[in-house]
Amino acid sequence: MAYVARYQTSSGKLAVYMRRKLSERGWEGAEDPPVGEIVDRFVALGYVDDQNYATARAAALAGRGYGPRRVADALRAAGVDQSRISGAHQNEDEARRIAHIYAKRRRIGPYSTKEASRDQIRKWITAMINAGHAYPLAREIAIQPRAED
Repeated sequence: MAYVARYQTSSGKLAVYMRRKLSERGWEGAEDPPVGEIVDRFVALGYVDDQNYATARAAALAGRGYGPRRVADALRAAGVDQSRISGAHQNEDEARRIAHIYAKRRRIGPYSTKEASRDQIRKWITAMINAGHAYPLAREIAIQPRAED
């Protein structure tokens, strides 16, 4: 209960957390602990809401410049249902804005402090793809000329 009160979490993350804590404390019950029932009860009481978690987590990751693929991977890893993940995707304009946030944070393309070599551009594109952005968008941003001061 203290974990749910302190952290916004998904039902999948809560189940993993509870199983880990039971294991750490040496659960000696004759049967498996009723983790699923407890998680279902927390969901029914409104203490855990996967949709709110998915929306908040997607917004936080997007604010840091991560693309739709990386957001979906993070939500999937947190045990969020696929139907809730698909609602967290961005439109093309939003994806472009978020990609520029990432590029600015990492000093990629037009936000770079120095002229880039072909190898540097390749590294920037790779970094943007790893951050969840589509290749065409990553390439477009990485090859933009550096903004002069």
